[in-house]
Amino acid sequence: MKTAVVYYSLDGNGDFVAGEIKNLLNAELIQLQLQDDKKRHGFLKILWGCNMVFGHKKPPLKPYTFNPAAYDLIVIGAPVWASSPAPPIQTFLADAGISGKKIALFVCHHGGLGNALDTFKALLPGNEIIAEADFHDVFKNNEEVKRQIADWVKGFEEK
Repeated sequence: MKTAVVYYSLDGNGDFVAGEIKNLLNAELIQLQLQDDKKRHGFLKILWGCNMVFGHKKPPLKPYTFNPAAYDLIVIGAPVWASSPAPPIQTFLADAGISGKKIALFVCHHGGLGNALDTFKALLPGNEIIAEADFHDVFKNNEEVKRQIADWVKGFEEK
């Protein structure tokens, strides 16, 4: 089964999770990056992220290559911002034209999950969501998260 892992990561948590999934599934990795790659820290980072979420903004992404027709399974991941998948992944989903695919979703978060996975699923009508997972405090629980990822992937490899 040809698999792509498409993800956005701001602080490296998604990088870690996507890399683990890539290795377990021998998948192609597609990292989404913002055109505005200014580094934000602390309160300014939170304010910037909340402004994007509550302003329903879809920030422009750097060019990437992705053809959904080339994959049997697409794993999509994003951080949780204000109980939603991060706006950069929403930009991707609005532009990618994914339909009729098997999809596995993951989110990374430090705080609450909120409705992030339900919102994520709603952004992918016409697809079969075969698995979903949330990974909490990835770097605080590194070994536990590795086990969680491996178990999660085993659960949908046959689907």
